[in-house]
Formats: sequence, C-alpha cells, structure tokens
Amino acid sequence: MIYFVSGIDTDAGKSYCTAWLAQQFMKQGKRVITQKLVQTGNVGHSEDIDLHRRLMATGYLPEDREGLTMPEIYSYPCSPHLAARIDQRPLNLEKIGRATEELDRRYEVVLVEGAGGLMVPLTEELLTIDYIAQKGYPLVFVTSGKLGSLNHTLLSFEAIAHRHIPMSHLLYNLYPPVSDTTIQDDSCRYIQQWLRQHSPETRFCTVPILATRSASTGQDGCGQ
Repeated sequence: MIYFVSGIDTDAGKSYCTAWLAQQFMKQGKRVITQKLVQTGNVGHSEDIDLHRRLMATGYLPEDREGLTMPEIYSYPCSPHLAARIDQRPLNLEKIGRATEELDRRYEVVLVEGAGGLMVPLTEELLTIDYIAQKGYPLVFVTSGKLGSLNHTLLSFEAIAHRHIPMSHLLYNLYPPVSDTTIQDDSCRYIQQWLRQHSPETRFCTVPILATRSASTGQDGCGQ
C-alpha cells in the first residue's frame, strides 16, 4: 500500500510525522519503508531519509543504498521545479514512479514524503497535489496548531476535495512545544469536528513531540 505524505507548508513537520507514522505501522507488524519523492538542498543523500531512519531505528536500508528511497536529489533548497532548473537536470517523474513501484513490491507499506506543501510545483506544469491525484495515492496530511495553520488546513481541505483525493490520515503535529496551548487546543478540536462532518473516513492522529512520550492533549495515536 502506497501513501503520500504532504502538509500545509514546508515547516509542518512532514519528515518527523512520516517517521512517526512508519513507527505506528511497524508496531502493527507491517513491513514499512519511507521514500522522499524529491529532495532539495542536499547532495548525494536525503536528509529527510536520514531522519526517517534515525527515528525508525532501522539504520540505512538496502533500498537507500540503491537510491530507490531518494530517486531525485537537487542541491538548492527550494521547490523542485526551480531546483531542477538551477541544477540543469529535469525532474524524472518516470524514474520516481518506478522506484515507488519497486518499493511497493518489496514492502507492505510505502510512505512517500513530498517536498513542501500540497501546491508546490514539481515541474512547470505539474503541482504536487495533481501528482497525488494522478497516482491515486491515499493522502496523509500533516498540520499543526501554530498560528495561521487552521486557515492553511481548511484551504488544503478544499483543494483535496476538489481533486477527489482520499485522505486516509490527518496528522496533528504538536511540535514545536508552546507554553500557551489555547490556539493549539482549539485548532485540534475544530479540525476533529470538521473531519467528523466532512471526512469521517479520515483517521485523526495526534503526533506527540517525542514518539515515546504521551502528547499534552492526552492522545498519542490515531482515532476519530
């Protein structure tokens, strides 16, 4: 099963949440691997895959060394369409697709982490959200309780619904920690209420600051 992980923006905590969700699947006894659709701002390796492996406690996997989990890497830290132009190397979507399919053949669950938010351009013609829709991947969507995130979340829900993308999980990221949780707590309540009304099939998951520590809301895992 292939899931695509995206979020409200580049600082939503997608890499941490991708690794956390991989942990949850691993606890269920599933064989899980993560992939970075396209990595920018690196040379020769993916720092997001590095983070996944540290948090999953697996060490580097054979598929990492084969390049299947980081099929496209660009040096400049920006959106993929610009990074490809700067490095003068077009994004090879067929190569990425083949790598994802091979991972799907070897593992029960593949979590594909995108770059930035849903509307980030992969190429001059293709947005990340449209790539997800074309592939038919269930979406794992990452948001948080920081100021402004509720607006970005609801706008994203509109775009997701417009493209008829199934949203399998909503990951509510509690990082970074805040002393005043007024906004964080109410955004959590509001988003859960919205999902119950408009997307009851979506699993709401609170992602704690540390995967081994209970979240401040008293939830550490997925529910409705």
